[in-house]
Amino acid sequence: MTLAEPLVRLGSFGLDLKWRVEFDEIVDPRCVEMEGQSADGGTDPLTLLSLTTPFLQLIDAEARGFAEDEVMVVLTEGDSSLWDVKAVDGRVLNELRRHYPEAKLRVTASPP
Repeated sequence: MTLAEPLVRLGSFGLDLKWRVEFDEIVDPRCVEMEGQSADGGTDPLTLLSLTTPFLQLIDAEARGFAEDEVMVVLTEGDSSLWDVKAVDGRVLNELRRHYPEAKLRVTASPP
């Protein structure tokens, strides 16, 4: 599963967020572009989606979705098959669980 899949599944919850992506390991030159585009104030979800091309495997990557200055959701990818999702809204996690029943998801009472 690529970063694009959980981003799309966030639906309207993710549309108003600004995204920042960081990598512990740069495995592809496109990672540098993604990290640069999302630096500082973050990037909109459509720009981020355009950078998460098919077959782009991320290793030790974290995408944080912000509303104002508060973190609303965190998508952490250990590799292309392992995701950890934290969100302030349990409905978001329920939607992701419905589509990815095997996924590791956590609900947090406050911003992740």
